[in-house]
Amino acid sequence: MNALSLDLIGAEVLLPQTGLTRARLSISDGLITAHKVGRPVDLSGFLVLPGIVDIHGDGFERHLAARRGAMTQMAEGVIATEAELAANGITTGVMAQFLSWEGGIRGPEHAARVFAAIKEVRGWVVTDLIPQLRFETHLLEEYADLPRRIADWGVPYVVFNDHLPHDRLAAGRHPPRLTGQALKAGRNPEVHFQMLMALHARSAEVPAALDALCRGLHQQGVRMGSHDDQTAQARRDWHARGVSIAEFPETVEAAEAACADGGAIVLGAPNAVRGGSHKRNVSAGELIAMGLCDALASDYHYPSPRRAALMLADTGVTDFAGAWHLVSKGPARVLGLEDRGVLEVGKRADLVILDRETHRVAATLAAGRISYLNGNAASRFIER
Repeated sequence: MNALSLDLIGAEVLLPQTGLTRARLSISDGLITAHKVGRPVDLSGFLVLPGIVDIHGDGFERHLAARRGAMTQMAEGVIATEAELAANGITTGVMAQFLSWEGGIRGPEHAARVFAAIKEVRGWVVTDLIPQLRFETHLLEEYADLPRRIADWGVPYVVFNDHLPHDRLAAGRHPPRLTGQALKAGRNPEVHFQMLMALHARSAEVPAALDALCRGLHQQGVRMGSHDDQTAQARRDWHARGVSIAEFPETVEAAEAACADGGAIVLGAPNAVRGGSHKRNVSAGELIAMGLCDALASDYHYPSPRRAALMLADTGVTDFAGAWHLVSKGPARVLGLEDRGVLEVGKRADLVILDRETHRVAATLAAGRISYLNGNAASRFIER
C-alpha cells in the first residue's frame, strides 16, 4: 500500500514550537510536508501526536509462543505483534529477544527463529520493527561466535543482562521457581541447578570477556545498553566499555551515574503507570521528576507508553509536550533515529491520533501508511 497524501485539519496537533495547537498537518510520500496536498480529513475532536517509539518491549512473547510447543508459525506471531503495537499508537517497535540460560523461548535456537521472522515480515507490515538482543552475560560459551550471529540476524541493538540469582548460588541454595523454570526449558531441575552453579562459578571471567565483546560490537556499529544497573560503579564500568544506554536502572545512584557520563536512561512505562517498581526498585516517576529519564519503554505491556505519558501530564510531573517527548522524540534520539519522533516538515509521517475526550487510540500511521484505524476516525478517513 502506498503512503497517503492528506491534509489533516481541525485537530489539535502537537507541534515542536507551539505545543498542542489547532493546525493543519499535511502528509505526502511518507513525510510531513509544508504545503497542502489536496485531500482534507476533518479530525475535529482528535489529537494528532508523534507516533510512539517503543525502545524496548518483550510483550510479543505471548504472540510468538502462545503455548509450549505451539511455535511453528513464527511470522504469524510477528504480524499479530505488529497489530498490537499499532493499536497502541506505536509506530516504531524494538522487539527485545532474550538469549539466555533460561532456554526454551529464551534460548539461542528460538532467538534465531524470531530474528528470521522479523526479517521475513518486514516488507509486509507497516510498523517499523527493530530487533534487539538481550544477552545474558554469563553465557561465556556463546561469546566467540556472537558478533557474527548478531550481524547475520541483522540486530543493531544489544542489551546486557545478568539475571543469575548470585546470592542463592553463592550459598549453594536452590533459587525460587527453579523447578518451573527448569521444566519450561525442558531440563531436569537438578541438571538446571547444576548449570546455574557452573555459570556462577565462572563469574570472575565475565568482565574481561565483556570488554572484548563490547569492543567488537562497537566496531560493528552495534548500539549497546546495560540492564537493571544497581550501583554507580556498575554503570561506570558499562560506560567504559562503550555501553551508553542504561535500561531500567534500579537505584537513583545508578541513574545519576548514567546521566553524569552522558548516557541515555530508559525507564519502564509500566513502572510509571503503576507508581512504582513491582520489584521495589526506584520509582520511574521519581527519576522522571529528577530529570533522569530520556525515554519510556513498554517493557512487557504495550499500552503503557501512551498511558504513562498521559498520566505524567495529568499529574503535573511535566507538561504534555514534555511527557509525550519521553515516548516519541526521546526514544527516537536514543536509537539514533533522527527522522522521526516529532511532527516537523521533512520528518517521517509517523503519528498517532487520539480521541480528545477519552485519549483512546483512534488511528496510527507509520511513514504515511495506516497501521490502525478505528471507530469515528475511520469514517473521517473514508468520507470524501
